[in-house]
Amino acid sequence: MYNSHELDKLAKPFKELISNQGLNYQLLDLHPIPIEIFTPDGMCIFANKAVLELNNIPDADYIVGKYNYNEDQACFEILGQDVYDRLSRGEAVSFPDFPAPPQDVVARGVLDIKPWEAATLDLFFLPLWEQDEGGGARFVCTVLFYTVKNMYQGRADIIRAEEYIKENWLEKFDLGKTALAANLSKRHLQRVFKDVTGTTPNEYYQDIKLEKIKEKLLDENLSVEQVFKGCGVEIHGAYHKLFKKKTGMSPSEYRKANIRN
Repeated sequence: MYNSHELDKLAKPFKELISNQGLNYQLLDLHPIPIEIFTPDGMCIFANKAVLELNNIPDADYIVGKYNYNEDQACFEILGQDVYDRLSRGEAVSFPDFPAPPQDVVARGVLDIKPWEAATLDLFFLPLWEQDEGGGARFVCTVLFYTVKNMYQGRADIIRAEEYIKENWLEKFDLGKTALAANLSKRHLQRVFKDVTGTTPNEYYQDIKLEKIKEKLLDENLSVEQVFKGCGVEIHGAYHKLFKKKTGMSPSEYRKANIRN
């Protein structure tokens, strides 16, 4: 939200634009990126056309005034208490690689069938504040933008393979067991998995393992050696080289660059 002093600095056409609620609504509604707006207590008060098209929702009335993320247990289990606490305080939050739960919209009665089999989103929560007459600030709403990284409309066999890899990332990669989970031959899994995801099953497993290592490196109570051992690999093994190749930094350098002082 702009205060009057900031508005004075803007060009007249733009001041008129952002002051026109009708135009603001049209801009948000026609924006190609999915946008939702929530009250400070988590109730959805706006969802643009991109949100509806992405989720195959026929009308905004299905979620506006009905969906509250504070009551969404599926999302809470993924985002965690810390993210929810920060949202309630009106802080900006980004959450990459959010595994959107399609079954949840069916369970809540929004749709009769899942809009897609699986999707991974990058979420960006941006709070809007406005100054009150006393010189303080009031938390008005949270605007959620999200981008789609991956979406699978079908290929349930590949989804089963991905889920198996995610659930067994701590173990040594086993192509045979992954293929069995997908009900495919090893050769067929290799080919189809690459076609659908752009990566091989082993590369997908490596990426999951590296993400876990990066997460644990943010825990200063663990040594770098303990982090690697806790992820089922040796610190001086192949994953140390792979980590540096993927991130451009050693594990110690990554920790130093990403832990807030």
